[in-house]
Amino acid sequence: LASLRLTLLYSTVVFLAREAFRRACLSGSAKRNWTKTINLLWLTVPLGVFWSIFLGLVWLHLLEVPDPSVVPHYQAGVVAFGLSAIIELLGEPLWVLAQAHLFVRLKVIAESLSVVSKCILTVILVVLYPQWGLYIFSLAQLLYASVLVMCYVIYFVMFLGSPEATKKSFPIARMKALLPNLVEDEAFVNWKEAWLTWSFFKQSFLKQILTEGERYVMTFLNVLNFGDQGVYDIVNNLGSLVARFVFLPIEESFYVFFAKVLERGKNVKDQRQDDVALAANVLESLLKLVLLIGVTITVFGYAYSQLALDIYGGSMLSSGTGPDLLRCYSLYVLFLAINGVTECFTFALMCKEEVDRYNFVMLALSFTFLCISYFLTHWHGSIGFILANCFNMGIRIAHSIHYIYDYFKESTYRPLTGLLPSPFLVLIYIISGVITGFSEVYFCCDGGWVARLVHISIGALCFAATIATMFCTETKLIHFVRSQLLSRYMKKGT
Repeated sequence: LASLRLTLLYSTVVFLAREAFRRACLSGSAKRNWTKTINLLWLTVPLGVFWSIFLGLVWLHLLEVPDPSVVPHYQAGVVAFGLSAIIELLGEPLWVLAQAHLFVRLKVIAESLSVVSKCILTVILVVLYPQWGLYIFSLAQLLYASVLVMCYVIYFVMFLGSPEATKKSFPIARMKALLPNLVEDEAFVNWKEAWLTWSFFKQSFLKQILTEGERYVMTFLNVLNFGDQGVYDIVNNLGSLVARFVFLPIEESFYVFFAKVLERGKNVKDQRQDDVALAANVLESLLKLVLLIGVTITVFGYAYSQLALDIYGGSMLSSGTGPDLLRCYSLYVLFLAINGVTECFTFALMCKEEVDRYNFVMLALSFTFLCISYFLTHWHGSIGFILANCFNMGIRIAHSIHYIYDYFKESTYRPLTGLLPSPFLVLIYIISGVITGFSEVYFCCDGGWVARLVHISIGALCFAATIATMFCTETKLIHFVRSQLLSRYMKKGT
């Protein structure tokens, strides 16, 4: 559990230090002075140092410190996780440059190597030196951050000045230009970007509460015992795999896309109509894509949560509250999917004044979310956290849908129709949910492996029927996935 608390420290420092800068600096990236943008991005490092020190003191002196005889080296872990956050922030200018120019393959390789390196070191140290305790997770986290930054550094060292960079008219020619650069008689940063960053910075506090709110409630208010917190975190990590590896990359990439295609702060009539048509079609297809992924996970997740936890952790996870938690999380994934795309469009188009107004909405929503989390947890245990998250995401989705509707109402485009799957596909989902639900009752999970295999086979047949129906009824989406996500988009990532 101490490692979970340290991970929360790390994610909080990184999010508060860089989220606002990413949002501001990825808007309209094709038409900017990159020297000033890079200068602005380097401000994430001193901000990260501040948050690491401040939150490190909170973690050490205001929160309950684990018993050293049970969890040794906790203080060293706080220092190491704070330091790893600072190391990761050193690569922020490189990350933004790569994201703005759609270096998708670089991002995938860097993050994959980082995660693999972290896992390998953790396994080796756990086997050889189990007595090291939190030292193991601390060293693994430091390695993760170091490998991630080094991947970006090595890539740009090889890329800058190469014929490929010249061919692409890349705005940076030398590695030296990636360092803070003070130009005489010019402002250190672009003040328009800086003020937009400040607006997003105020929002980042509130968004972090809405994103990790249940962890803060668990950490600071101790509403769950350590055992329930552990089960919740295992289920949360399993349930969020799709969000981290599918929805988050889509959100990050298409935030850049919408920010490039449409100009922030302008209404739909003042934009180029070809760009409006492109953005509307892409948004409609994205909404349909994430909706179908989310509904599929919700439908099949209900009947296969117990089996997944039984295979993953045995009866310890599958016999308690774990299956109900994972079932609720399967529904929450649907909210996550829709919210990611709707918010990425909304935040890409909002002007500074609209962002500032939305901050007040976020403030009220954050307070409401924390209160609901606290009371629902007392009423329904850890499931209350997920229900509170569903409420939070539902309100945010409603706001974004209202913004998108207002944005396109003076045009002929209606991208929100992407949230309406075909009636026949909805029928197939209902039938699949009923069949797999009965299959779970009769075959899972006490009848042995033969019964489990029958349950899996029934699910596979229903899943195949669902996919076949998608191909027949959602032809526009299939064309979008083939032409945009699988071919043209991946080519740009090279």
